[in-house]
Amino acid sequence: MRYALLHESPGRLRVRPGRKGMTAEEADILDSFLASKPYVTKIKIFEHSGSVSIRYKTEEGARDRLLQDLLDFSFFDEDIRALVPEQNGRMINRQYRARLISLVAGRLFRRIFFPMPLDRAWTLMRSLGYIRRGAKILLKGKLEVPVLDAVAITASMLTGDFATAGSVMFLLDIGELLEEWTHKRSVDDLARTLSLKVDRVWLRNKNGEDLLVDLSDVEIGDHIIIRTSDVVPLDGKVVSGACTVNQASMTGESVSVPKEKGGYVYAGTVVEEGDCVIEVTKASGSGKYDQIVRMIEESEKLKSNTEAKAFHLADSLVPYSLVGAALTFLLTRSVTRAMSFLMVDFSCALKLAMPLSVLSAIKEADENDIRVKGGKFLEAISEADTIVFDKTGTLTRECPTVVDIVTFGDADKTESLRIAACLEEHYPHSMANAVVKHAEEQGVLHDEMHTSVEYVVAHGISSMIDNKRAVIGSYHFIFEDEQSKVPEGEQDKLDSLPAEYTHLYLAIDGVLQAAVCITDPLREESAEVIEKLHGLGFKRVCMMTGDNDRTAAAIAAKLNLDEYHSEVMPEDKAEFIKKEHAAGRKVVMIGDGVNDTPALSEADAGIAIRSGAAIANEVSDITISSEDLRQLLILKELSNRLMGRINRNYRFIISFNAALIGLGVAGILPPASSALLHNTSTVVSGLYSMTKLLPGE
Repeated sequence: MRYALLHESPGRLRVRPGRKGMTAEEADILDSFLASKPYVTKIKIFEHSGSVSIRYKTEEGARDRLLQDLLDFSFFDEDIRALVPEQNGRMINRQYRARLISLVAGRLFRRIFFPMPLDRAWTLMRSLGYIRRGAKILLKGKLEVPVLDAVAITASMLTGDFATAGSVMFLLDIGELLEEWTHKRSVDDLARTLSLKVDRVWLRNKNGEDLLVDLSDVEIGDHIIIRTSDVVPLDGKVVSGACTVNQASMTGESVSVPKEKGGYVYAGTVVEEGDCVIEVTKASGSGKYDQIVRMIEESEKLKSNTEAKAFHLADSLVPYSLVGAALTFLLTRSVTRAMSFLMVDFSCALKLAMPLSVLSAIKEADENDIRVKGGKFLEAISEADTIVFDKTGTLTRECPTVVDIVTFGDADKTESLRIAACLEEHYPHSMANAVVKHAEEQGVLHDEMHTSVEYVVAHGISSMIDNKRAVIGSYHFIFEDEQSKVPEGEQDKLDSLPAEYTHLYLAIDGVLQAAVCITDPLREESAEVIEKLHGLGFKRVCMMTGDNDRTAAAIAAKLNLDEYHSEVMPEDKAEFIKKEHAAGRKVVMIGDGVNDTPALSEADAGIAIRSGAAIANEVSDITISSEDLRQLLILKELSNRLMGRINRNYRFIISFNAALIGLGVAGILPPASSALLHNTSTVVSGLYSMTKLLPGE
């Protein structure tokens, strides 16, 4: 595709294809194509002008790949067209916008051109659906909002007020349409959030060699390797090995499912433990998105507890409205006054304003590069009083660096780095990435030299090299679990390793060969963020780390933490959160690694750093960018403001509609005026719910 580059800034391009304007279908194709690229983070397409705003990762080579992909793109490429999902946000907006226009236009046409007898006949015909719906619920022995709607419409027509009955049905139709539209867009937003991207995979070729290749190069029938914490990139059948897979993204339940030879694994699920080779049965496409949409449609992930209570309140008030109407009629003998109870119900405003408030907040979070998987997690952030941080990759920078390789015995420094990088490249953790990156910077090649890799969560990695057991990991793993020995006469050398660094230990055949010294500096913004989190309502800010107590204490003092725990295991983090729950506290957990996933699942709201392990992103409720922890402040303030808005909406809707009922019963407002004011307030509260929450946005 030929295009013009309209504007460029770091990590962002604005381009326009060789012609002005773009059809809706073309916009969908281009959007799906760009969204499939792992280095693209955000896309905005302006159909009328034909321009496209693209945000991409600032990693080396991303810009060049993006420009080349745009040149190679074609609206007529069948493989690209196949990427377009069954539904997407743009399609949904078009469909519901057309339905809304049709609804309003139909109403205006009938009011202007239908003679009164025909208009009344139309109103009577339209009322049958509402009456039938109310009757079905009544026959089940329930009194819910549809019963009140049916009674109000019927009573209006029996008193000859067909205009009010028509207005009530029109506004109910509008409310239902907007509620359905809101739900569909919420599902679409969440599906895109949950659709994890995979860039590169390990491919096992016919010679038995393992090669790291682009996902786009993998074809049906190829064998790819998946290991602990990997996202399964493509559907496939297990041909060797065994693992347990978290299928939450497909089923909605975070349950480990064992997979052995002959078992089937699905794209987007995550390996919790083990490793296996799968034969690819389905190439990349839109299936993952469509499956997630169907899962979310059947779940309650969108609703917060406050929303659910508001919805139940609307139904619980129905009997009181019916009893109030009956008592008013018995006391006043006035049908008009009794109708006041029927013309005003609380459901329209509650069921419209609450979802719109949540959707608006989720979208506003997304605009700030924060992905929220449901309204209930924003509510949890607002109510939480304890926040727990992992250290490495969270409070510290996501890219620690190797500063030295200290060897023992007669080990060679370069060879030790080669072995360490060869093992660590299979483990998606910031420390492992630091080792691999250092090897690349030193020009040390580390082609596969070992057999299968075994990863022990929060401990380290083991494998076999030249029939010798090679292990790399923490002090606990190497010296306590593996019982490795220090070469004779070099204990002092081990003890004198600089305490300010994090250490990875490499042992071959039970003998220490090298210690990798890694600097893991605190993020510049960490102290500021923790101070402001205290000011935003968190009473306790804690840190959980696998580091030794000396290192942890120094960090806790620098950051003014309320509490810290050192040398912890993954289960210790989850156990700490359980104890907090037992003490009546609500907890937020923030982490980025495989060892953080139990705690992320246990917390009221689990927040993952997006550049961390895939399984952490999968089980978390919210993901934030790795660039700046200040996003936590945005998230907390957004959550606080959302709950404030929901509570204001709640109070306004209840008090305003109660006032309308009172004025109607007093004979001051006729039923038609009550209905008009009630529905006007519904629209106003809905529009208010869609406004920005954060100042300066």
